Amino acid sequence: GMVQWTKDGLALGGERNLPGWTRYSLIGDPLSGVHSLLIDSADLADDAVYECQATQAGLRSHRAKLTVLVPPSDPVVEGGPVVRLKANSPHNLTCRASGAKPAAEITWYRDGEVMETAIYSKSLMVDGKRETAVSMLPIIPEDSDSGRTYTCRVLNQAAPAGRQTSVTINVQHPPSVTLSVQPQTVTEGSKVLFICAASANPEITGYRWSKGGVPISEANGDSLEVTVDYSYFTDPVSCEVSNSVGNTNVSTLVDVQFGPRLLSEPKPMTVDTGMDAAFTCAWTGNPPLTLAWTKQGSTVVLSNGNTLQLKAVTQEDAGTYTCKAIVPRIGVAERDVTLTVNGPPIITAEATQHAVKHSKGKLECRVGSSPPPEKIVSKPCVWTFGDMSLSSGSSGRYSVQTVTSEHGVVSSLVLSETLAQDFQLRYNCTAWNRFGTGTALVTLKEQGTNIQSPPNIHEYILIQLIPGADLSGMSGHSTNIHF
Repeated sequence: GMVQWTKDGLALGGERNLPGWTRYSLIGDPLSGVHSLLIDSADLADDAVYECQATQAGLRSHRAKLTVLVPPSDPVVEGGPVVRLKANSPHNLTCRASGAKPAAEITWYRDGEVMETAIYSKSLMVDGKRETAVSMLPIIPEDSDSGRTYTCRVLNQAAPAGRQTSVTINVQHPPSVTLSVQPQTVTEGSKVLFICAASANPEITGYRWSKGGVPISEANGDSLEVTVDYSYFTDPVSCEVSNSVGNTNVSTLVDVQFGPRLLSEPKPMTVDTGMDAAFTCAWTGNPPLTLAWTKQGSTVVLSNGNTLQLKAVTQEDAGTYTCKAIVPRIGVAERDVTLTVNGPPIITAEATQHAVKHSKGKLECRVGSSPPPEKIVSKPCVWTFGDMSLSSGSSGRYSVQTVTSEHGVVSSLVLSETLAQDFQLRYNCTAWNRFGTGTALVTLKEQGTNIQSPPNIHEYILIQLIPGADLSGMSGHSTNIHF
């Protein structure tokens, strides 16, 4: 009877050469009942279930499953042959082996050493028979890994010797930078050289310099020479180096030595007597400075701090104070500031003043007042004597003259002609303001007409100024003249 083969249930036919199936043929002696199926150059199309059937007898053989093994294609590593990675940034190296039956096994090696941490997955291809396998190897590359070789090796039963692909990793990083300054310690006005040493992968694309955050436009190389002033002590110079991966910014200060610089000026003050006063004066310098507050006319140091505190001031505290800053070996500077103390008028007058009887006489009284007397400046004080009182203008033989200067007001009581009784009186000069009154008492002494008045200073000076003047009548030499 007729014998035929089926492939996945499809009849191949009964002839020996199986028309339509060029690689298939039946062999063996049919008379002896041998009907073998020969497949030439098996491929994936032959992967199927086969049955031998004796159709008339209705007999069937066991099913024969033919499994065709297919080796994987060469593995492909994404990004190869040189994989560029960023330092310290996690990455998965991915290896793909497709077209294998069964799915390929995949092993990773780093410089020949097996890596165990890979993650494997596989999926069926569209033909439903072959598979694609993928292995991901997580790495966190460091600079020192640059140049290492990673190898992906794939194998299955059809390719027991395996196939492999290698890649090299190139670890890239933003520039590493060190910024140095030579010399490190200098005095203001000296030249220094900043050197910005950088290494980078990939190559450096540029340098940018700035000082205190402000770009220095003319500087674009790896060094910068400048003449430094005090500002380099507080405003850092920075060098920013770039490559295609990123930028790195490094900055440094210079130990510039400089003399005192005023940070805040002391402000003059006016306070009422009994109140507190404080002056502040801030300096900077390098090396660190010392401060000293003194009062003009005295060498006593009142404070070494930025602030001078004066408690419950009196009118004696009024005057000029000096704040002096000393930077050792480098320089000294100072600032003056005035304290004005409001209080009762301060009146000064010679207790005894002189005049010649029967000639013009004059009594003087000086009024220093802060604040100015409440009276108008033309009559800052009142003269009282006997039963008279006069502050300005004239009355009988008496008149009052007022002269104002920076040191206060001089009030003069002028007598057109002195009489005997004028030498018996006490003259009272009084001034007032809202803090109170000030008084001076003056007596007028009679001056004999024969008493030589003291020589005038100007006469001496004139003697010196006359060229060739005969000075022989004077004691000693001109250099010894004492006034």
